[in-house]
Amino acid sequence: MADDDDVRARREAPVRDAVRAGDLRTAAAAAIELYGGELAAYLHAIARDDDLAAEAFATFCEDLCKGLPAFRWDASLRTWSYALARHALFRLKRSPAARRLVPLEVAPEVLDRAEQIRSATVQFLRTEVKDGLRQLRDQLAPEDHELLILRIDRKLAWRDIAIAIGAGDGRTPDQHAAALRKRFERLKAELRALAAERGLV
Repeated sequence: MADDDDVRARREAPVRDAVRAGDLRTAAAAAIELYGGELAAYLHAIARDDDLAAEAFATFCEDLCKGLPAFRWDASLRTWSYALARHALFRLKRSPAARRLVPLEVAPEVLDRAEQIRSATVQFLRTEVKDGLRQLRDQLAPEDHELLILRIDRKLAWRDIAIAIGAGDGRTPDQHAAALRKRFERLKAELRALAAERGLV
C-alpha cells in the first residue's frame, strides 16, 4: 500500500507543482489528463444517464479548477477528485435547475481536453455494456454499484472510499471504511449467487 501511495504521489507531483507555481490551468489540465477517463467512467456508471454524466463531468471540471488553489493534499488528488465528481453529480440530481451542458468558468484548453477524455470514455464504455457481469452490477442499488466501482474497478483503499463517499453520520473515515468492507462482502456474495444463476461463473 505504501508503494501504491508513492507511485500515486509521483504521478500527482506535476499537478501539485503547478498549483504551487500558481499555474492553475496547467494543474487542472494535468489532473484531468491523469484521472479524467476513470472519473468520466465512474460518473457514467453511477448516473446511468449519458446526459447527466456529461453534465456532472463538466461540473466536476469546473469544481476542480475552482478548488485546486484551496486543496490541502490531506488526501490524494485521486480521492479528492472522486469526492468532487460525486458531489457534482448529486448536486445536479438534487437541483435540475442547476444543470447546464457547458461550465462557464473553465479555461477553454482544459474544457477541450476534458471533452476529449469524456467522449473517448463513453465510446469505450458502450463496447463493454454487453458484458453479463456489468449487467448484473447495473441492477444493483446505486450506492452498491458505486461501492463496487470504487473498490473493484478503481482499486481505491477502503479509507479513500470512505472519504470519497463521505459518511455524513458522524463516523470517522476508519469507522465508515469498516462498515463499507462489510457491505462489500455482502455484495460479493449476492453477485456470485446471481452470476451462478445466469451461468456466468
